[in-house]
Amino acid sequence: MSTGNSDSTSGSGSAAPRKAPAARKRTGAAASASRATGTSGSRSASRPAGASRGTASSTQPLTPVQHAQRLAERAVLVPIGASLLVRDNLISTARGIVGSYSTRTGIERELKRYERRGTSARTQLERQVRRQRTRFERELRQRRTRVERTVRQNRRTLEREVRSVRKDLARQSDLVTTRVDKLVSNAQELIGSAF
Repeated sequence: MSTGNSDSTSGSGSAAPRKAPAARKRTGAAASASRATGTSGSRSASRPAGASRGTASSTQPLTPVQHAQRLAERAVLVPIGASLLVRDNLISTARGIVGSYSTRTGIERELKRYERRGTSARTQLERQVRRQRTRFERELRQRRTRVERTVRQNRRTLEREVRSVRKDLARQSDLVTTRVDKLVSNAQELIGSAF
């Protein structure tokens, strides 16, 4: 009898767990179907088909009273939300500062981080200063060579013009002297022929 009872209990015990997963599967499938449709049995029965949660449908226009109510709610909720966000930011900042500076190792770590940041800023500044200095020196050299080239070109053209003017003057003086000599010889011939 004990074996029969144990068989019956084991049979009934084995049958119950087999039915339970099927029931779970059915309830899980029903729950997933209700999640997919966005409704549950109790909520869908209590709410009309076209109504949404606490607000009017998007197809229905707002009445002036509802519009004023929404503006009043927004005017109250926006400053409250902003002050709560500021408070949360302040709390997180304070917690970060307390967490960073609460121990000696944390303070040393922060000081090393600040030192690395200062070193990188100094290196970047020195690099920028060197870059600006090399650019300034390059532009200064270019301007100097440009000015020297212009001065050399102007001196060459001036010397060339002075030489050409000197040659012209020498040529003109030669012509004048030859003409004067001709005039003097002609005058002497005229004077000699007159006497």
